[in-house]
Amino acid sequence: MKFQEEYRDAGAAKKLQQAIADVATRDWTIMEVCGGQTHTIVRYGIDELLPKNVELVHGPGCPVCVTPLELIDKALEIASRDDVIFCSFGDMLRVPGSHRDLFDVKACGGDVRIVYSPLDCLQIAEQNRGQTVVFFAVGFETTAPANAMAVWQAKKRNIENFAVLVSHVLVPPAIEAILSSPTNRVQGFLGAGHVCSVMGYEEYEPLADRFQIPIVVTGFEPVDLLEGIYRCVRMLEQGEVGVDNQYARAVQREGSRSAQGLIEEVFDITDRKWRGIGTIPKSGYRLRDEYQGFDAEQRFEVSDMEVQESSQCISGMILQGIHKPHQCPAFGKECTPEHPLGATMVSSEGACAAYYNYGRFLHAQDESSQLHNIPIPAD
Repeated sequence: MKFQEEYRDAGAAKKLQQAIADVATRDWTIMEVCGGQTHTIVRYGIDELLPKNVELVHGPGCPVCVTPLELIDKALEIASRDDVIFCSFGDMLRVPGSHRDLFDVKACGGDVRIVYSPLDCLQIAEQNRGQTVVFFAVGFETTAPANAMAVWQAKKRNIENFAVLVSHVLVPPAIEAILSSPTNRVQGFLGAGHVCSVMGYEEYEPLADRFQIPIVVTGFEPVDLLEGIYRCVRMLEQGEVGVDNQYARAVQREGSRSAQGLIEEVFDITDRKWRGIGTIPKSGYRLRDEYQGFDAEQRFEVSDMEVQESSQCISGMILQGIHKPHQCPAFGKECTPEHPLGATMVSSEGACAAYYNYGRFLHAQDESSQLHNIPIPAD
């Protein structure tokens, strides 16, 4: 990809590594709130390059991972109906419900399809008027504009056999919940660059002020993350509070006003349950009253379903930065990508999947070679 190499440059990474070591005089704990960032950190061993007094912990940055178990079961029940074509992005199909996943439903004859955009579902709905096409609308604020556009278009074009199963969650309330917890040990945050490209970072400023912390909006490549960590540690060392923007090439303070306007047209803010964490007030989206006809939960009368989480899975503690994946007794044993106990092991952005896929704690790694041999995969 054009210009990607400069953000994977070993020389630049090594300079930032040294700069972090030079500036860090105290113990600091920093959390990234993005599953894509988590995978980059683990893949390139960025956390292992840091001085011992700077620790990275992984937050609830994977929307698939925090989708509650009962919503997965609702999806499974809806997808099992003969009159439904159930559409989703691919990473939701292997997320386990109470007893099965969407691949099992598909194997048993359910019409479950992978799509690349929610707008694809409108074409499917127009071609299959005798069935209801349901899209599993999962994501942070990043995917909300496209999902809102699909619902808005469906209403405008009178595509009545289209519905969405909404599981949208919001980042700032999750940060607030972590900081408000008595178990919190996070002192600074790396903000999710893709979320901020849509929403900007104005809404993070009151959080930084209230909790007296630094938040650094950060990109996704190794150099991005090392620079974000450096900026965060420097602010901590100097006692600075506020929001810094490392990802200025993609993020502006105000974000995308047009995208925000579309979200506000279709969605209201609501309380939302997070898998393994519980209900966080005003942390999600729901369809506004004028769009309730497109709500799959209401249309298929599954809104009251409640289920019990696995007692073996500690994903809630992992998502809050209290534990790391390798500290789970089931990691790599009872819980693997082939037989997952929770979504963090199967999602493409899950922390457990990152630790498992990149061999973390399964074999020794030569830390000294990390910077000199940062791989650049073919695009």
